[in-house]
Amino acid sequence: MGSGDDELVDDFPEQFRSYSENEKHWQARRSFILRNVPPEDGTVLSPLRVDQLLSLSMVWANHLFLGCSYNKALLDKVTEMAEGIEVEDAPHFTTRDEIMKKPFSLSLSLESTIVLKRRLARLLLSHAVY
Repeated sequence: MGSGDDELVDDFPEQFRSYSENEKHWQARRSFILRNVPPEDGTVLSPLRVDQLLSLSMVWANHLFLGCSYNKALLDKVTEMAEGIEVEDAPHFTTRDEIMKKPFSLSLSLESTIVLKRRLARLLLSHAVY
């Protein structure tokens, strides 16, 4: 393929940019798309394969930038497909499972403890059956 063909490949993803997609998200997703376009052996992407590639690029971008979660097999697939793509300042999200694994500790001041005990005592007395 000549240099004109390289330009066609580089311009190929531009038609798929979402109107509301900011530059940072688009450049990352564009890199994902270009990384996963078939090699320069003349293979043409079928419309179904294009749809699949665009869907996987959105899954990857949504997970990376918005913290969306998907099943493990799908995340493993898009992570492998995105291997080598560097994104600066990508946010880090803590999942619910990660939060739940952390030990919980509640530290209250002595004053707060006394107030809570008094409220609990009043609540128990108000519902007491004689």
